[in-house]
Amino acid sequence: MKVDGRPMRTLWPAPQRDAVFVIDQRVLPHKLRIERLADGDAVHRAIAEMWVRGAPLIGACAAYGLALHLNAGADDAQLERHAAALRGARPTAVNLAWALERMLSVLRPLPAAARRDAAWAAADAIAELDVQANAAIGRHGLPLLQAVAARKPRGQPVNVLTHCNAGWLATVDWGTATAPIYQAQAAGLPLHVWVDETRPRNQGASLTAWELGHAGVPHTVIADNAGGHLMQHGQVDLVIVGCDRVTRRGDVCNKIGTYLKALAAHDNGVPFYAAMPTSTLDLALLDGVAEIPIEARSAREVTHLSGRTADGCVLEIQLTPDGSAAANPAFDVTPARLVSGLITEHGVVAADEAALVALIAQTR
Repeated sequence: MKVDGRPMRTLWPAPQRDAVFVIDQRVLPHKLRIERLADGDAVHRAIAEMWVRGAPLIGACAAYGLALHLNAGADDAQLERHAAALRGARPTAVNLAWALERMLSVLRPLPAAARRDAAWAAADAIAELDVQANAAIGRHGLPLLQAVAARKPRGQPVNVLTHCNAGWLATVDWGTATAPIYQAQAAGLPLHVWVDETRPRNQGASLTAWELGHAGVPHTVIADNAGGHLMQHGQVDLVIVGCDRVTRRGDVCNKIGTYLKALAAHDNGVPFYAAMPTSTLDLALLDGVAEIPIEARSAREVTHLSGRTADGCVLEIQLTPDGSAAANPAFDVTPARLVSGLITEHGVVAADEAALVALIAQTR
């Protein structure tokens, strides 16, 4: 995508293959800061501390992290140890494990001397695959928005509600939930996006709004609890969210608060879609509520908030009384029965076991 008219991705390798560069998302939207990660431990920290976030992006970043580790040694023990460490950086998004397993399948059969160069090539391939998958999600999601536009009076915008950030900042490029929006914009459809603020880290207000603004997409930031009200009054045509893991039965795990949006959408007859690259599908799990591990993050993300003051300083403030406990589950699970469909790089499919098993069988 573009920032101030300049093409940019969320991460890219150094030409010398001794580092990877990433956008530090902790300081957006008030500052665009590029960080140079010079070793695998720095990549682990960047994933765990959410310098980079979004299921597809952390998978690609972990792949480069493993390649960086192998710069210093690539025997069997080192390969397995470093992969295991990176896999533990964040527990919920399955793309992290998917990318590392893809790397290991390439690297394990090779002699240690051949693994460094092969690791960088494999990481490059994972990053490019992500870009291609997201662009395809955009193409397959576009007809959903075109169908809505065809039913509306000429010139009225298609109103999309999204939650958290599933844009290009959550991937290598394009985004998942935003890819159909960008494709619709390119096709000339009138659009408007309702952007959930997405407490507690405010990825909607700080990240989605920032990238939509740079892309010139009309949007309005709303409080997380406003979505149901807008649906009741006919101001939302469809909901498109991203996902961090989807089970064999079609349960969708995404940022905390997604489930409530799906309930409101179901109650008001608003279509609810999840944009899902197949790397996010976990066929080993059936029941998302019972089986998907939900990351518990720091209470400080709930009790404190950062923002920019009138004089341009970025400060952190405390919201809660001293001594009040805070819980911070980072994700929730939307049961498949509430999901209108899954927008994948291979087309829109039903959120059920038969459709998902058939999808994977067709792509192998």
